[in-house]
Amino acid sequence: MSHQPIVLPRLAALARQAAPRLLEGVVAPLAVFYAALAVLGLRGALVAAVTWVYAGVGWRLVRRIPVPGTMILAVIAITVRALLGFWTGSAVLYFLQPELGTICISMVFLASVRLNRPLVQRLTLDYIHLPSAVLRHERVRRFFARITLLWAFVLLANSAVSIWLLLHESIGTYLLVRTSTVAVISGLAVAFSLYAFRRVLRRLHYDPLTAPPA
Repeated sequence: MSHQPIVLPRLAALARQAAPRLLEGVVAPLAVFYAALAVLGLRGALVAAVTWVYAGVGWRLVRRIPVPGTMILAVIAITVRALLGFWTGSAVLYFLQPELGTICISMVFLASVRLNRPLVQRLTLDYIHLPSAVLRHERVRRFFARITLLWAFVLLANSAVSIWLLLHESIGTYLLVRTSTVAVISGLAVAFSLYAFRRVLRRLHYDPLTAPPA
């Protein structure tokens, strides 16, 4: 059973691609919200956060850059969150909503393993082509199942820490500590996932059951 070698991009290249999206989608919105909260109060911070997201979409439309589907979902989500925040006047509720959503996503990850359709495999195939022969290999199947479980618990851990901070600390402390903690946990999980994926691919390359005939 033969297959073409799978080449993953270098970590530096992945980081260069991810950094602008991370800054625009995670770091900048939190910085805008926190700065506006200190100067304008809760309602002003909500307006600033929504304005930032809509400005990002408008900038892409003006420059005729395709708007990613994830950004459209983010616009819908932050609009609903902001409306509820205005209605209740609660910053806690504004930040609690995405954490509850993350818990639901983690449950989907767990269910996908139970159904023998690990979600990480589907997400990986959106970016990297893997031959069907590789996907059918038992070692690869075990890898995707285990990594999906890992990310299910990573998401749960992030949400648990975030909700505890949200309920027990000030909004300023929550934003600072939560962002750094989630970044560390998620960063370690990403590094381990990439390392494990490369390790599995190397083993497949030398596996006599999958190596191409001489």
